[in-house]
Amino acid sequence: MSSNHVAGGLKLERTAEVRSGTAPIESEAVGVSFNNHDDNEKAPLEDPDGREPTDEEKATLRKVAGTIPVISWALCVAELAERASYYGASHVFNSYMQFPLPEGGNGSGAVPKSNPNGHAGALNMGLQFASAFSTLFKFLAYIFPIFGAYIADVHLGRFKTILLGVIIGAVAHIIMVGGAVPSLLKAGKGLAPFLVSFFILAIGAGIFKPNVAPTVIDQYTNQRQVIKTLKSGEKVIVDPERTIQRVMLIFYGFVNAGAFFAIATTYTEKYVGFWLAFLLPGIVYFLLPFLLLAIYKRLVIKRPDGSELTTCLKIVWTGLKLNKGQVWKKDFWSVATPSKLAESQSSIQATWTDRAVLDIQRTFEACMVFLYFPIYNLNNGGIGAVLSNQGASMLNNGAPTDLLSNFNPLSIVVFAPILSYGLYPLLARFNIRFGPIRRMTCGFILAAISGAIGAIIQWRIYKTSPCGYQASTCDDVSPVNIWWQLPIVALGAISELFCNVTAYEMAYARSPPHLKSIVMALFLSTTALSSALSLIITPAIIDPHLVWVWAGPAIALFAQTIIFWFRHHKLDDDIYILEEIIPMQEESVEKTVVREVEKV
Repeated sequence: MSSNHVAGGLKLERTAEVRSGTAPIESEAVGVSFNNHDDNEKAPLEDPDGREPTDEEKATLRKVAGTIPVISWALCVAELAERASYYGASHVFNSYMQFPLPEGGNGSGAVPKSNPNGHAGALNMGLQFASAFSTLFKFLAYIFPIFGAYIADVHLGRFKTILLGVIIGAVAHIIMVGGAVPSLLKAGKGLAPFLVSFFILAIGAGIFKPNVAPTVIDQYTNQRQVIKTLKSGEKVIVDPERTIQRVMLIFYGFVNAGAFFAIATTYTEKYVGFWLAFLLPGIVYFLLPFLLLAIYKRLVIKRPDGSELTTCLKIVWTGLKLNKGQVWKKDFWSVATPSKLAESQSSIQATWTDRAVLDIQRTFEACMVFLYFPIYNLNNGGIGAVLSNQGASMLNNGAPTDLLSNFNPLSIVVFAPILSYGLYPLLARFNIRFGPIRRMTCGFILAAISGAIGAIIQWRIYKTSPCGYQASTCDDVSPVNIWWQLPIVALGAISELFCNVTAYEMAYARSPPHLKSIVMALFLSTTALSSALSLIITPAIIDPHLVWVWAGPAIALFAQTIIFWFRHHKLDDDIYILEEIIPMQEESVEKTVVREVEKV
């Protein structure tokens, strides 16, 4: 069902104004005071042009991104360090689990110099085990964010929860390094310590991840469009949507700059051993607590508030009760507003405002969009260890099997600034609206093409391998060069900039102030759903079925993209973000911005 159907009853048009008169701007954007702030604190208005644009100005003036606070950059560096350790360690899991210790090697998993085309390995558990546990790791790392987000939004706050995740992750890295020493691997006792560290690392990463992106955006406190006169004399509109979009592109670039660290561990596993491949990420990880403590006093802090989650659940329950569970009804949300409850003389006593219902409606619209991501994720790099397995069947000329997948973060680091400072401003200059749904649709198409290319390459491997359709277990490799995997990886990476980054934006912009981590976690959990699907499909990840392991998800995504566009494209016309307003003002504000609309 479309988001408009689920969200029936309330809608906020892009032309509507949400204003409390308190949001500031400094220079081209809001600056932040280097002190802790309450939720309602705002930086002072310094720009005399910092007024809201008129309707005519909105239609004619160019929209630009504001200045990103320095503290947001520092948080991006912290995310880089955490992701460097996470991807650096997890990227070698496949080889560590799948292959045995190489004959003639040094006993730590590295290949002998006499066999540069060999595979680094340690535990010798096979392809299906490696695929299943690689998928399980991703599932856990993306399902635990729901727990981490709940702790942050309801109990500890985001920053303290981030620190909790860091401590848990540190324990995991210590155990992982100790379990990969050559003496344990040679004795065949490396599996137990690896699995312990495996699960602990997934928990730590899950608690850390959903709270960083919202904290980064929190540092930019301006939530309304304002006029700014540039040095050239041109008047422009400093737009929160453009700014948050740029912040998330930069954040995602830093995430993947950290992921690029996996190249170092890929070569380390092959030529030195797994103990060093796990130690290097651990060293980077231990920079995190010092960096976070150094910036603490400069952060804009959002205090936890469990009442907002309670209110959300009450509103949803009221809507379900009054609509008898019919979530598709056009007035599903509007009947839960206090004004409608009063008109109908309902016995339900509303302890919330009309604005709160609107916030929850927008949140559920975003969550409906997130449901399209499990199929998308299956096309981004393939299912489980299928990309790595495909590379192992190809001519590599000494390159590690996992090398090509490292070009995913490299492509993101290269293309993120191209989009942020090139494509998006160019489209804005020509007044071409490239809203969230359009961006996601573009990303879905790129990912489907990526999956189709993977299927073609796998078919070609089968046709040229000395073992034919048993290429995965063949001692010899296909003459197809491993670098043919590059389009798979690059297209998948670019699709992430259109899909994942936009979903991060929606998770923040379309959720209430104290549910942002939870909504972010709900988006991240779609990756866990993808992992669950991958686990179900794992028995099929064997020869001679690998062509369909690529082609099936690609076909499904093409079909899904058509449905996605027709059901959700009208969300591009909604206002991007609702300004956080002082509670005393809510009643008067919501009367000016909320109106009932007919079902589309």
